[in-house]
Order: sequence, then structure tokens, then C-alpha cells
Amino acid sequence: MAKIAGAVVVDIDRCKGCELCVNECPFDVLAMSEDVNIKGYHYSYMKNPSACTGCLACALVCPDTVITVYRVKVPDTAKS
Repeated sequence: MAKIAGAVVVDIDRCKGCELCVNECPFDVLAMSEDVNIKGYHYSYMKNPSACTGCLACALVCPDTVITVYRVKVPDTAKS
């Protein structure tokens, strides 16, 4: 059976650094960057991309809809 891997893309320049997505992520995928965007806010990024399942929790809680989540089927490499 194929596994699902996710990828989170944050529109960095529109992120206002509210951290709601970081707190909502059940897999500890997101963190706040030490860098700032053009507006001077720290923005979220994928600190642990291999843990992302594409659950959408981060995108659903984002008040500014700056998060896009992609899901990809990853073939199971285990042989029977």
C-alpha cells in the first residue's frame, strides 16, 4: 500500500508570523524562521519535512490563507 507524503508551501511574504500553524501541526513539521519577511515578520517553514503527511491542519487554521499543502503517493518499498 502506498504511503502519503505531504509538502507545505508558505507564501513567506504574506505570512504574519501568528504561529497558529506551528501550534496546530500534529507532527511537529513546522517552525518559525529566525529570518524575517519583507514586512518584518518571522514566517513559518518546514523544519521536519519528512514527517509531513499532508493532513491540512496548518492550512485550515491559517487566518490569511498563505499555506498550500500538497500530497503525493509514495510507493511502498518494502518487499513481501
